[in-house]
Amino acid sequence: MGFDNNEPEQRRRLHAALSGAGITTGNLWLQYFSIGGSVGEYEVEAYLQGMLSLPELERDLLAMAANELSNSGPGPHAPYSDEFPLQSPGETDVPDDGPASS
Repeated sequence: MGFDNNEPEQRRRLHAALSGAGITTGNLWLQYFSIGGSVGEYEVEAYLQGMLSLPELERDLLAMAANELSNSGPGPHAPYSDEFPLQSPGETDVPDDGPASS
């Protein structure tokens, strides 16, 4: 499974939320698993390090678990996949300025 366009940014912001709230991977995984997450703690650690891609549902459950553990306190929010703009595969955020001039 390859990364979708928003997965690296979603992972980066999840990691920032975890760091800001002092949430360990073990605590994140326990909360994630208790709300229906299906991957193991090892896979969650690999995902957080960028070595493993996870389906959108599992990423959203990780975000939910992180947000529940942080109790909406100060610090970054872990985003859900629907908080990112929709992009087609291969589409970039670079605006098309038309044909290049010589």
